[in-house]
Amino acid sequence: MISSKLPNVGTTIFTTMSQLAAQVGAINLSQGFPDFDGPQALRDAVAYHVANGHNQYPPMTGLPALREQVGHKLARFYGVTVDTEREITITPGATQAIFCAIQAVIRPGDEVIVFDPTYDSYEPSVALAGGRCVHVPLAPATFAIDWQRLSDAIGPRTRMIMLNSPHNPSGAVFSGADLDQLAALIGERDIYVVSDEVYEHLIYDGVAHASVLACEALYRRAFVVSSFGKTYHVTGWKTGYVVAPPALTAELRKVHQFVSFCGVTPIQWALADFMAAHPEHLDELPGFYQAKRDLFCDLLQGSRFRFTRTPGTYFQLVDYAQIRPDLNDVDMSLWMTKEHGVACIPVSVFYNEPVREQRLVRLCFAKREETLREAAAKLCAI
Repeated sequence: MISSKLPNVGTTIFTTMSQLAAQVGAINLSQGFPDFDGPQALRDAVAYHVANGHNQYPPMTGLPALREQVGHKLARFYGVTVDTEREITITPGATQAIFCAIQAVIRPGDEVIVFDPTYDSYEPSVALAGGRCVHVPLAPATFAIDWQRLSDAIGPRTRMIMLNSPHNPSGAVFSGADLDQLAALIGERDIYVVSDEVYEHLIYDGVAHASVLACEALYRRAFVVSSFGKTYHVTGWKTGYVVAPPALTAELRKVHQFVSFCGVTPIQWALADFMAAHPEHLDELPGFYQAKRDLFCDLLQGSRFRFTRTPGTYFQLVDYAQIRPDLNDVDMSLWMTKEHGVACIPVSVFYNEPVREQRLVRLCFAKREETLREAAAKLCAI
């Protein structure tokens, strides 16, 4: 008999809903990926490097040219200077980066604080390290941090706090004042931070991203994770990076080298070339996705769903209480997919203890205009 190390883990809700959408021919607004390609110049660069011999192992830490471009980006957006050799590691995806950070410092019996609703990869990664997640719910309406509950949750076994801003699934954005308050709360305790910032460039309405990188009191104890896949519309490339102080980077790399060793070589070359040639892509990204958010929300104004426009990510939460209050969000997601042809994600799956009265589902608007119009028409007809 196999004794599972993850007995409570099955197929993810993202896979389940995407498969169901394909089976019934529904528009897939569930899993978070675009239905359009990344920039042509970036795709051409991959083909160029594949054809020109960049197909063998890169350095374990990542291609130097790409780490240098990340360093330039951090200086331009956050005003920080990092050692690209000792503080930046390229990884095959942000999820792997988070996994390696957790494995690097969490030991059996340690506690890791996560904010509910929380992304689904965090807890299994903690469990595989022998740790235990302590779930602290965000405020139900605003998804803001409840500082008293967080303070109460910190104990002698607390070894890490997981941040995610912009936040998946809610789209909430933590401010610089939030980061300062967290730093003051941690104080001199031996607590690490993993800051999942994969949607760092998807913040709207003129708001600037508050990165842990720019909060010195947090960065000295932090692993900051981001994603080229989210930023350049190429989620299937599974390429990300983690920035951490030299001592933490050294520990992370000890794990990384035995999980994957390195990322994909021609993709790293292509990203380095594109970042150097097209820095404007990052400046234009918030406006690009805000236009999609605003189009989708404008189209949904005629529906019976209720919502507040998301401040970040490419996800929009909608409240369906005026439509089918009798259904929990899992059943609502199945009903919407099968009966109305639009697949979504139930928000309760992101909670350890779901909020009973909550009636929210998550929709992805990283889609072509025609997809959003077709989906909105179906949603307005419900």
